[in-house]
Amino acid sequence: MAAIATGTTVRAARGMLLLLALTAVALAVNADLGPLLMMFSGWGVFVAGLIPWIIVQLWDTIHELTETRKELARVAVSEERLRFSRDLHDLLGHTLSVMVVKAEAVRRLAPGDGEAAARQAADIEQIGRQALAEVRAAVTGYRGRGLDAELATARDVLADAGISLRVQTSAVRLPPETDALLGWAVREGVTNVIRHSAARSCQITLSDTGGLELEILDDGQGAPEPVEGNGLGGLRERVEAAGGRLAVAGASGFRLRVTVPA
Repeated sequence: MAAIATGTTVRAARGMLLLLALTAVALAVNADLGPLLMMFSGWGVFVAGLIPWIIVQLWDTIHELTETRKELARVAVSEERLRFSRDLHDLLGHTLSVMVVKAEAVRRLAPGDGEAAARQAADIEQIGRQALAEVRAAVTGYRGRGLDAELATARDVLADAGISLRVQTSAVRLPPETDALLGWAVREGVTNVIRHSAARSCQITLSDTGGLELEILDDGQGAPEPVEGNGLGGLRERVEAAGGRLAVAGASGFRLRVTVPA
């Protein structure tokens, strides 16, 4: 788009310089006709050249706008593909982690408690159906299930993984966009707790200190320099797009902190 605009500007400047030069030549050639005739002669040359110049400018502008529209369409398609890829990873990455935890619970419970194992198996079926619904929703642009729903899921899946959960939240009314964003943060944070930390306990805190701060902390083994994969990278993009900040640490357990404007 910049190249097209630059080319159009250069052509316009050259055309105007040529028109002014022709006008100056006309004035010089007719200098002996007197001031009035010389002025009319120069004005006639200028107007005669100005009309084609305007037509060319309009044509160039139409062409530039057409190319810009095409480029914007290409960018929109690329951004939509990126959004869908990111949403699909976030949705299925968490869901598959939950299903693995519950499948392990089925295997553990089956020998001695068939009823409990059957309940876990039913949960796997329900989660699978929910995943299908969420993938369909992602196609239409829906971004998340909200904080309360994700906290409820976190409590269930962490319990199945043998990880105790403590939740502290402020009584604050969240705008829909913030609610969905914090829900994504809980989903991604809990996924990392389950997958990587070997934790026994986890704490999720939401506080309002002029800005909303969500913190997820566990007592697992952590890592000195946590590596941001697609999930955390996608979450960082979401948070920063909302004017917030994301911090991840792992020196003494996994810690994720999201701060967004209230």
